[in-house]
Order: sequence, then C-alpha cells, then structure tokens
Amino acid sequence: MGQALDVHRLHFAFTVTFHYIFPQLTMGLALLLVYLKTKALRTGDEHYDRAARFWARIFGINFALGVVTGIPMEFQFGTNWAAFSKAAGGVIGQTLAMEGVFSFFLESSFLGLFLFGEERLGRIGHWVAGFLVFLGSWLSGYLIVATDAWMQHPTGYRIGAEGTIELSSFWGLLLNKWALWQYAHTMLGAVQTGCFVMAGVGAFYLLTKRHENYGRTFVRAGVLVGAVAAILQLFPTGDMQGKLVGNSQQPTLAAMEGLFESQEGAPLAILGQPDVEKGKLDNPLEVPKMLSFLTYRQWRANVKGLSDFPQAEWPDQIPLLYYSYHLMVGLGTIFIAVMVLGALLLWRGRLFGARWMLWVLMLGVPLPYIANTAGWMTAELGRQPWLIYGLMRTASGISPRVAAGNAWFTLIGFMGMYTILAILWLFLTYREIEHGPEPVESLRGEEASAVAAN
Repeated sequence: MGQALDVHRLHFAFTVTFHYIFPQLTMGLALLLVYLKTKALRTGDEHYDRAARFWARIFGINFALGVVTGIPMEFQFGTNWAAFSKAAGGVIGQTLAMEGVFSFFLESSFLGLFLFGEERLGRIGHWVAGFLVFLGSWLSGYLIVATDAWMQHPTGYRIGAEGTIELSSFWGLLLNKWALWQYAHTMLGAVQTGCFVMAGVGAFYLLTKRHENYGRTFVRAGVLVGAVAAILQLFPTGDMQGKLVGNSQQPTLAAMEGLFESQEGAPLAILGQPDVEKGKLDNPLEVPKMLSFLTYRQWRANVKGLSDFPQAEWPDQIPLLYYSYHLMVGLGTIFIAVMVLGALLLWRGRLFGARWMLWVLMLGVPLPYIANTAGWMTAELGRQPWLIYGLMRTASGISPRVAAGNAWFTLIGFMGMYTILAILWLFLTYREIEHGPEPVESLRGEEASAVAAN
C-alpha cells in the first residue's frame, strides 16, 4: 500500500505540475489582453489592436495545451483516488462541475469570437469578447482554487450516515475564507507569469532590434502591471496566507520554517538545512523574532514547534517542503526588486536603453514558472499527511484496486505524451514570437514612409 500511495501521489503531482504551466500564462495574459484592448479602444490606435492579436494567438496555444493536459487530472479522481472521490465527491463535485459547465464554456466560446470575430464584432464588441475571456479564465481559476482550499480548510460540510462527506452549505464552500485569500495569491502569481513573459518578449525584440515599437509596448505593460502584482502578492495576500497556515495548520508552519522547538519570539529562517533526525535547523540564517511578529503580530508570541505535535501529524516531506517554501519566497523577493526597478527606470525614461535590464527581463521569463510550482508544492506538501485536512488521510484516499505497477505504466505513458506536447508548445510559441505582431517587411515599409514624411 505504501508503494502504491507514493506512485499515485507522484502521478498526480506530475500531471498537475505540467498542466499548470499553461493556465498560469493564460490567466495572466487574459488581464493583459484587456489592458491592450482598452488602450486600443481609448486611443483608436491600430498598434494596440495588433499587439492584442499577437498575444491572443499565444493565449490560444496555451489554452489548447491547458485543456489537453487538464482533462486527465479530473479523470484521476476516479482512476487513482477513487476512495477520496467516493467520500468527498458530493462536495468537490460542485465546484469542479461549475468550472466545466460555466467558466470553461464562457472562456472557450468567447475566445473563439475574440480570435476570429473581430471584423463582425466591431471595436466595442471585440473588447467585450476579450473581457469575457478574462472573466471566464479567472472564474475558472476561482472554482479550482476553491476546491483545493476546501481540502486545506474544509467548511460547509457534514458527515453522512455512511461516513461520506456531504455539502451542508453551498456558500460555506464557495466563500471559504481560505479560498478567497488563496485565490488572490494564486491569481497574482499568474499575472506575474504573464507580465514576465510579455516583458521578456518585448525585451527580446528591443535587444534584437526587431518590432521595436511593439517591444516598448510589451515591456511597458509587463513592468507596470508586474510591479503592482509583485507587491500585492507579498502583502496583503502572502501575509494573509501565512496567517491562515499559522492559525489552522500549525505543524505545517513549523515545518516550513524548520522550527522544531517552540519559541517565544521565534525567528524567521532565511537559510538553513532542516535535520529531521536530530530535530534542528543546521547553519541557520535568521531574523530574530520576525516569525512571531509576522504570524501573530506580537514580537514575543509563542510559535509552536514540531515537537509539540505527534509525529504522525508532521508533513512527511519536511526538507522538500522547507526548500520549496524558501524558493518561492526568495523568487518573490526577486520579482519585487526587478519589477519595481523596471518601473523606476521606465518613469525616468531609461528602461528601453538599459540593455542590462532588458537582459534581466528576458532571462527572467522561467522564474515565475518555477516560483508558482514551488508555491503549489508548498501548499500540497504542507497539507500532508492529510488529503482533506483533519478529515481524511492521504493513505485512505487512493484507489485500493489500482496497483503500483498500473500507476507506473500510465505515469510513464503520460511522461512520453507530455514530452511531445512540450516540444509542440515550444515550437508553436517560438514560431509566433519569430513572426511577431506583423511582418518585418510591413514594418520596414512603415518606417520608410515615416522617414520620408519627416
């Protein structure tokens, strides 16, 4: 059973990690598409319409890959996690069904209109289509996050006569306080991905001296929106997420910080290596009393360590949880520094000529993907050993008749198929970026006309 459990967990972790490469970009780009279309509507400048069409094509590629990789995840609730689905399907089935029936069809329907119906819709109608794509993608994100948040902090349920978990309050499920803050934090992470990708592509155009007018537009939009998103992800959303963990999942907080013994005025660990066997954090670099203040707003508040809890309640991958959490926090700090510095350079009129900064923006494109993956790992590893926190252990939720060998067979198959999909995604995205918002020959003609007019 233990081996089968590990393979089932690895199976779902692989599919959900690969899948989330795509939705985080589409949700981030959805907001930026509305930004570009709003600029086009207000100014009447065709330049912004062309920019929006360019990013809509990349949005469409990511959307298609997200659908293909997302469908197997929902099937896994039945194939790999049948006991969990039987016990909790009456609750999580609500949000998952709403995501498919409402938000997915809203997003996909209006994405088709946005991509192919611009001439028939007109300028205002096309803006409305873009806004509804944004609304559908962000509504989809909320319903998925609400499902995960219920597993982190279950509300609005009752235990039925046969031990199944039944929904007692629809609004208790949908308006779970954990879901509200987790959603805001997650979506800001997606916005940062969209901003880094847009700014990175713009920086690439400026560095290669192609499509420079669009490059400036992309860098400007990515940096301005990204600076706001980076700050908001730290505070208040990241701060509130930390408080929720501290109040509801105290063993998780202790493991994230490598805190083995309870302390008054507990320090915030910046670096260190958790030694679970010896129950200590090796080579720590700490900020005195900061963890107590951030968690409880008191410098000398008592923060419980892992030793205060039965070992059966400890997260089962403490070193991995610790490192994923600190990777997420470290990259988040870098994002704030990069985006705020970029905004300051833009305000002073020096950003587009600062080649070093353009290189930073271009090479920084993979970082939000890594940070968002680390954030997901932190949330999911931190919930262990619970599948539904306080209600169902992870070991109790797997499909009892699916052996480890069966799970390995399908996992290897998914790895092969997803490798092909990754190559296809990279090829299609590269082709769009190489082609650019409009043909180079057209740009040269416009530039020549502008020179002649001057």
